[in-house]
Amino acid sequence: MSVLHRLQRLRRRRGGWHQSPVLWVLGIACFLEVAFHASRFRVPVPPRELDTPFYTSCQEPPPTPPETPRENAAIVMLARNEEADKAARSVRSIEQRFNRWFRYPIVFLNDEPWSDEFMRILNASTSAPTFFENVPKEQWTFPSWMDKDAARASIKDQGDRGILYAGKETYHHMCRFFSGNFYNIEALKKYKWYWRLEPDVEFSCSITYDPFVEMARHKKVYGFTISLWEEKRTCPSLFREVADWKEAQGIPSTTLWKAGIDASWVPWPFRSLLSWFSHRDRDGDGWNLCHYWSNFEIADLDFFRGPKYQDLYKHLEHTGGFYFERWGDAAVHSLAVNMLAEPHQVHHFADFGYRHDWYYQCPANAPGGQLPDSKALNEAQSTWAEEIPGGVGCRCDCDGRRNRNHASYCLNKLKAPNTAHRPWSTWFLSFIF
Repeated sequence: MSVLHRLQRLRRRRGGWHQSPVLWVLGIACFLEVAFHASRFRVPVPPRELDTPFYTSCQEPPPTPPETPRENAAIVMLARNEEADKAARSVRSIEQRFNRWFRYPIVFLNDEPWSDEFMRILNASTSAPTFFENVPKEQWTFPSWMDKDAARASIKDQGDRGILYAGKETYHHMCRFFSGNFYNIEALKKYKWYWRLEPDVEFSCSITYDPFVEMARHKKVYGFTISLWEEKRTCPSLFREVADWKEAQGIPSTTLWKAGIDASWVPWPFRSLLSWFSHRDRDGDGWNLCHYWSNFEIADLDFFRGPKYQDLYKHLEHTGGFYFERWGDAAVHSLAVNMLAEPHQVHHFADFGYRHDWYYQCPANAPGGQLPDSKALNEAQSTWAEEIPGGVGCRCDCDGRRNRNHASYCLNKLKAPNTAHRPWSTWFLSFIF
């Protein structure tokens, strides 16, 4: 007799099938199995906050040029000649808020020769040394083994379907470049640290300490300001490729990796059927799409030059996903950092005021920590927004009563391994997204 017929007979009996001990036992077993599976991805609450701002108030800026030790680092911007005005706005902003005191070199990268006009405008925007370099042609094109016509056809199709930036061939080249070859180009070989700077960004707080020195001192490898959801349609197979590589390499899951996973609530043995869907691993568990927004990142170049990351990049490269999908460098960096770094090695620059496009982070100013008598600070920014209890910013001129203009879900998720006090909404929203 079939299971269906048995269920029908149970329903006809007095009390119905829902009173069957067998089905109750089966239901409870399924619930316990799913609960046990989900518990494997639980991120334990640490006994204390493990990633706090390096400083929570203004510091007296160092003499110029700095007499304090500096790290072997550079600020790096990828730009085009026609972006001279936008690039200059970013450079003037970081000059006013940070580099006037520290004078880290700025390396400008372009896939085309620089114009005299661009170099003139940018040199006039900073007191720091500047270097105008070119991305090697072989690193700004399709891989030699790839069918270029098929790749271009895919790019056109992605654009026709309205996938964000996916119809632009040069955008695919950029994502591929920033995901792998960027770290090993000749122009950056002599540096250990980089600060990625984009055209048309704004820093709204003064940065009066050296973030490179603090990153090295605290043994960090990656720093960020904003965390967002990735656009789903750009990278449907990326997570599966990364997860498969992780499993093949025998890399254990850190709490940082678990923070990026939404465990499936479908019971065994049906759970694995979910692996047919995008953004799922072979076991059916999903990536929550949270990533570090990589237009700002301060990171250790040696972490990305290391054999594990480079092997991962080569694996991803040979899948063709940078062109037949639109894998972004932010998503690639984020999954790699969450897989290969320990939670204490990742730092959120909560004290940095930062805007790119319309997204921003705006810390409140620290009460009593603005050093109103500092001559060096007054030359850079003599007025600032309201000081608010709990603030950590230095002379921020944005409204610290609203720290950000985007959902904080992803920030809270990715910071969870280092956070002792977590908002309940993050746990609740995990069941929705």
